[in-house]
Amino acid sequence: MVKAVFLSLAALLAAVAGGAMLWPLLRAGKRAIWGTLVASMAVATVGLYLWLGTPAALQSRSAEAPQSLEQAVEQLRAVLDEHPERTEGWVLLARSQLELGRMADAAASFERALQLAPDQPELLIEAAQARARAHPKMLFDDTGLQWLQHARQVAPDSERALWLIGIVQRQRGQDEAAVRTWESLLPRLEPNAAAALREQIDAARADAGLPPSTPAAPAPAATGTAGSHAITVRVALAPALQARVAAGKDTLFVIARVPGGPPMPVAVERHPAQSGPLTVTLDDADSPMPTQKLSALGEVEVFARLSASGTAMRQEGDVESAPVKVALPASEPLHITLGQP
Repeated sequence: MVKAVFLSLAALLAAVAGGAMLWPLLRAGKRAIWGTLVASMAVATVGLYLWLGTPAALQSRSAEAPQSLEQAVEQLRAVLDEHPERTEGWVLLARSQLELGRMADAAASFERALQLAPDQPELLIEAAQARARAHPKMLFDDTGLQWLQHARQVAPDSERALWLIGIVQRQRGQDEAAVRTWESLLPRLEPNAAAALREQIDAARADAGLPPSTPAAPAPAATGTAGSHAITVRVALAPALQARVAAGKDTLFVIARVPGGPPMPVAVERHPAQSGPLTVTLDDADSPMPTQKLSALGEVEVFARLSASGTAMRQEGDVESAPVKVALPASEPLHITLGQP
């Protein structure tokens, strides 16, 4: 039974977690980040199975394998109640609870994991993000900020930690500090990622009363098969959605998938929703699956989703555009307006 619990949980998570786990803006080094996340999930799953997969004493807990992610989560939690010293178990539980939209439970589970492994930078970052998502106003509190700062201490090159620290500073009205934090990231980024970050920096500079940053030179055209299959997507919001995103609680997903195929995306980016247009470039670096890349396809369908929950799974209240089929390589940028009748 225990084998079924963990294998079922891992399979269900694999179907939904890939897109949600992608780093939303800083595309530099995404392949390494993606590999780290996938590897950590694999290690956690295998480790949990090796730890719990054979004990006969646990097999009497239930005669049936879980039929849903909810059942698997409850069974995992029951096992952790008996074995609370397992860091990997708490991390897997927290990620599962996030996919179910149980933000407060996920934040608590990540905190239990941090009590056991307080110096893991990626865990510190995930825990801080989960804590912010559980906040009524989607804000990073002092504890979350401390975790991000500690992640930066133990991993000074963590671009993700720096990006999120800048977010915290913006939330707290420390716009000039956010400018300094984000500008320190620019030299590390590839041109497209740097251009996207400069948009955020210029917004922070304007709020701080500073002049705009110097425009960057245009990025050179991508070459090679992967680059030629990149899709530039410009997403705008209809006027009816402007007030909704002003609160800063929504997340914007830009997704490409195989037409008529499985719902798992072949490329996805996740960004904080903003009132102004957002331009992203989907390419192989945005693929959550190494066996299914954009550059291997001749056609995809692309759409955008405005999510209140911030999770990859579609939830009630989300706003989604109609999918648009795009032949690859794409010769022109794709324009999407969310909320348009």
